Amino acid sequence: MNVLSRTFYRYRRFSKIIRLFLLIAGPGIIVMVADNDAGGITTYAATGSKYGYDLIWFLVLLGPIAYFIQEMTVRLGAVTKRGYSEAIFDAFGSFWGWFSLIDLGIANQLTLITEFIGMTAALSIFGIPPVLTVVIVIILMGLMVLQGKYWTWEKIAIFFCLVNLIYIPAAFMLHPSAADILKQGMIPHFPGGSASTLFFFLMANVGTTIAPWMIFFQQSSVVDKGTKEKDIPWSQVDTIIGAFFTVLVAAFCVIVTATVLRGVDIESAAQAATMLMGINKYVGTFLAIGLFDAGFLGAICISLATSWAIGEVFGWAHSLNQKVREAPWFYAYYFSALLIAGIVVLIPGAPLVLITLFVQVVATTLLPAALVFLILLLNNKELMGDFKNTVFQNIINTAIVVALIFLSTAYAISALFPNVFK
Repeated sequence: MNVLSRTFYRYRRFSKIIRLFLLIAGPGIIVMVADNDAGGITTYAATGSKYGYDLIWFLVLLGPIAYFIQEMTVRLGAVTKRGYSEAIFDAFGSFWGWFSLIDLGIANQLTLITEFIGMTAALSIFGIPPVLTVVIVIILMGLMVLQGKYWTWEKIAIFFCLVNLIYIPAAFMLHPSAADILKQGMIPHFPGGSASTLFFFLMANVGTTIAPWMIFFQQSSVVDKGTKEKDIPWSQVDTIIGAFFTVLVAAFCVIVTATVLRGVDIESAAQAATMLMGINKYVGTFLAIGLFDAGFLGAICISLATSWAIGEVFGWAHSLNQKVREAPWFYAYYFSALLIAGIVVLIPGAPLVLITLFVQVVATTLLPAALVFLILLLNNKELMGDFKNTVFQNIINTAIVVALIFLSTAYAISALFPNVFK
């Protein structure tokens, strides 16, 4: 009986821990998996076709970096109970507050366009016209936010996060060589060729794995969810799990195109999906479905990140727990952003592919400023109390900022003076 009692007690305790985690989990997994958005999938597909398995190690390295950055937003949101935009205004004044908000608004709107680009391109493979895709997406996203509960929105978003894993079986269906992946992909090195092109791809991968909107989204999400200080450890686990899956999906997406399309110039994930259908129709179909899902995930998060930030700054009601009549300006901005993105995608002759890759680079150049503000806020003892950054966290996060600034500067130099790094 004692053995049975102990077993039952352990089961009850474990079950309670799992239920508690499931209640708290969400923002970290969603923000990380949604980071593999339409632009990200295009970037990974192009990376695999250009460099094969050679840069998988770089993607793996980005996982812990993304965690260290996003973990700070968890603590800041849980302790201050305010979003990132509001925190910047309060701590650094209106000049830097408007600077960060305008940067976020521009970058997010451009990124939102890339999500619609990915979704329309993905469904076009199945014969669905772009206009219909735009209408369907806006209706679906409207239904998600208009039901009046953050919890419901979060659980629907997690379902789409699970669909994002479709790249894993797609890669296995191509039977890649595990030995080649380990030998070529997991040993740190930089492939040969044009230095400026390599810098562009490195920055594009950084920009799609670590983006400014993620900081704003997760902190506002933590606040809207009602995460408390005592929940921070669980939220950190939530973010770790999300970081693991974002790297896993990115790596498998690279593996898909690297295995069968290396040496082929890929301009978009939709193009890669179409090519793959000629090789393996199931893999091509999986890639197309994954591209739509990635664009949808990115769109639901990025649109909310901006709407939350605008609401915080202007003092509007800005919670998914509020109905339209309670937060009219919040929802008005949300749907306006969606309509603008959808209309741009439908403009004939718009340079959609260029926008998709360029946005990732823009995100990388804007990220250091957002990170500097974040680190300064997390070192404010009066604001953060016992949850301020440790010395170790400061060393890691400062190194990340310095590395990003170096990468951005190196890319700018290589673009202006192509022969410098040859």
